[in-house]
Amino acid sequence: MVRYQISPSEVEVSERAVGSAAPVRLVTARTLHQPYPDKTTDRAVFDAAQAEAKAGSADDALLLTPEGYVAEGCIWSLFWWEGDRIACPASSLGVLPGVARARIAERAGPLMERHVERGYVERRPLFVANAARGVVPVVELDGVPVPESPDLARVVAVFWP
Repeated sequence: MVRYQISPSEVEVSERAVGSAAPVRLVTARTLHQPYPDKTTDRAVFDAAQAEAKAGSADDALLLTPEGYVAEGCIWSLFWWEGDRIACPASSLGVLPGVARARIAERAGPLMERHVERGYVERRPLFVANAARGVVPVVELDGVPVPESPDLARVVAVFWP
């Protein structure tokens, strides 16, 4: 993956390997989400939450807002199913308006943006996405198996046509 980091004084180009795209195990982080308008290199909150995930033998952490609303993962955007529609945390929570999120909205149908508490997503089919790794199912949330969705294959297929 090629990365462009732009600052007021320069553009830095670097390469790095794309991480795993295996099904994801999430844990709810104690570290709270802090809103941000653009992708950032200030990753202290995400690094702290990711350390929590690794300590809990998980792949990523689910961050909540100070009000208790589901926000996003450290490296993934979170999605769930509301019947046959795809839902995600509301942009107004200050989550990354990422490329993966835009691609899913464009190719799989409009997203239902929601303010939901952590308990709301329990036992719902969940998936995560990012622009480099694609769409991946969540198989576990806080040690509890997450149900599969037969609709996920359709989202995967339209994400990488």
